[in-house]
Amino acid sequence: MSTRTLPEATFARTVLGSGPGLALAHGAGSSVAGTYGPIMEGLAARHTVVGIDYPGSGDTPRSTTPLSLDDLADQLVAAAVAEGLDTFAVSGYSLGGPVAIRAAARHPERVTALVLTATFPYRDNHLALALPIWRKLAESGDREVLAEYLTMMALGADALEAMPAEQLRQAIRFTAESVADGTPEHADLAPRADVRDDLPHITAPTLVISTTQDRFTSTRLHHELADTIPGAQLVEIRTGHLPMVERPDEWQKLITTFLARHSA
Repeated sequence: MSTRTLPEATFARTVLGSGPGLALAHGAGSSVAGTYGPIMEGLAARHTVVGIDYPGSGDTPRSTTPLSLDDLADQLVAAAVAEGLDTFAVSGYSLGGPVAIRAAARHPERVTALVLTATFPYRDNHLALALPIWRKLAESGDREVLAEYLTMMALGADALEAMPAEQLRQAIRFTAESVADGTPEHADLAPRADVRDDLPHITAPTLVISTTQDRFTSTRLHHELADTIPGAQLVEIRTGHLPMVERPDEWQKLITTFLARHSA
């Protein structure tokens, strides 16, 4: 199997379902449940799903040192292996995209397929401006202002403008309550995550799901992923950065249909 020695799997993890393996890499400021919760049961109907919570998310303690992309990738693989999966597909959302790509690059013998949603290979100028604002708001402790910023940035135009005022306030309150304690560390890692050198060497079949109304990660970055990973397929979903909120059934179907063709 993998030529790299894996660390002990120490991050909190979620395990569900049966069938071919599927490891889940969640987004920054979230958790496995926060990212994949609305589609988890659907994924687990066909797969043994293993997802880790990054430091400061779920039940994983917050880190006292800067996070490392290699460490997150190795922990994801170690968790899947600890649950008896020798090989598995990996789904990465937002910051989880670089985590998934790095996992495939470091452990190619284990990763059978990649699904990358609303993600990026490196920090472009837009992310260079957006991410420090997010981190500073998270560090301020003002969760309501942070939630207002995230709601504005993360929801697509269709979903945002369709919300009555009270529903919008409810969405902001829910976001404020669900922000992970480790958000500052996640937001610090995101602009440092650069997997461009990994992309040409990815051998796993790859699906890139482009969120066409995304204000965080641009469609230009989505296309760059699909154009650089050998043989990658790109599909579009008309959402902002939150397909699990705006179109969960469509998002789940895109993932499971692709994996039905490529899972071990």
